[in-house]
Amino acid sequence: MASTVLPILASPFIIFYLLSSFSTILVTAEDQGYAKSLDPKLLRLEKQQLTHFHFYWHDIVSGSNPTAVLVVPAPSNTSTAFGLVRMFDDPLTVGTNMSSGLIGRAQGFYASASQKDLELLMVMNFAFTDGKYNGSSITIQGRNPVFNKVRELPVIGGSGLFRFASGYAEIRTHTFDINSRDAVVEYNVSVLHY
Repeated sequence: MASTVLPILASPFIIFYLLSSFSTILVTAEDQGYAKSLDPKLLRLEKQQLTHFHFYWHDIVSGSNPTAVLVVPAPSNTSTAFGLVRMFDDPLTVGTNMSSGLIGRAQGFYASASQKDLELLMVMNFAFTDGKYNGSSITIQGRNPVFNKVRELPVIGGSGLFRFASGYAEIRTHTFDINSRDAVVEYNVSVLHY
């Protein structure tokens, strides 16, 4: 009788030992001394919300006070300006006119990234300066085929009220002056954030 009781008692002990050893391995694997898992609630990441923005981006390359400056000119042997890079600090406004109410700045650069078409690589932060979004930013990076009527750029992050942000921006050219190369672009941005 004693020989049958021992295996029955030993089985739960062995299972407990194996499970506790496995959990120790998992904890040890996560803790690298410089990184650890956190409960999202510690950062108040409890409820995700969707916010929509509608504004206009003013890219001014002409005149004595441009908001976009040439950093790298395009080589002379390209019809698409391939290689051109401009850095910008463009105003974001509520309406199409510069006087319609400044809500922030678009800061970043665009580069002509296609040898065959006019397509820009856009990298920028929308740095908001108005209302409850003052001090927060949304980061966008993506491909902008400028001659398409509607383009889509991904939201890849943000800061302040937009930490852990994701989403997308639909953009449409409102006006483009072929002589000055100044542009006003309409942005509809949908952002998921906490």
